[in-house]
Amino acid sequence: MDETAPPVTEDHVLDGRIALAQPAKGYRAGLDAALLAAACDAGVGERVVEAGCGVGAVLLAAAARRPGASFLGLERDPAALALAERNIRANGLEARVTARPGDIAATRLEAAFDAALCNPPFFDDPLALRGPQRAKRGAHIADDGLDAWTAFLLGAVRDGGTITVIHRADRLADLLAALGVRAGSFQVRAIHPFADAPAGRILVRAVRGGRAPLRLLAPLILHERGGAKHAPLAEAILRGEADLPWL
Repeated sequence: MDETAPPVTEDHVLDGRIALAQPAKGYRAGLDAALLAAACDAGVGERVVEAGCGVGAVLLAAAARRPGASFLGLERDPAALALAERNIRANGLEARVTARPGDIAATRLEAAFDAALCNPPFFDDPLALRGPQRAKRGAHIADDGLDAWTAFLLGAVRDGGTITVIHRADRLADLLAALGVRAGSFQVRAIHPFADAPAGRILVRAVRGGRAPLRLLAPLILHERGGAKHAPLAEAILRGEADLPWL
């Protein structure tokens, strides 16, 4: 046992179907990871890559939802990668899920994938955050900027392949512009904390080489004022009983 390793917690997602070891302090997988996994619609035999997989929360939840697909996660942080590999083994998904070292600014994949998933760091400028913890910096600050992440995603998928990203709602224009260099057929789903509150997140789907018009999908409302912790659909998504489908 490595006594110098930072403490981790043993958590469960998808109503207990997936075990997830993650740091007790610092960046921890949460709602964004759950929504991104729910938006993965990879079919039987398709190959999916996740850029910046962290401890494997999205990889494992997406794999549980899509048992016919295979998944590769790339992660540059050795500690997070070690936890991702541990989580893959703990859930018995070694046959379909792999994690390996990779930095989006330098990694080139050997073959094109059918789909790519990404929850990129939310800030390009370290001054945009007020004193983030060192352990959270890599998850929140994009050292190479959003353009580097979208360039990697565009290069990762085949023509006709899909790119699915969850990001801050106020970066929608930047995301569409960056992906629009080589992708189209955009679908956008806004995610609102409450029905009467502005969206805080957006899910964006793009098709490499796609030419269909942009579509704005029905929003997802996370909470009802005075109600349970999550609105019924959001709760069903978190439990793995519902997906976030695309047209």
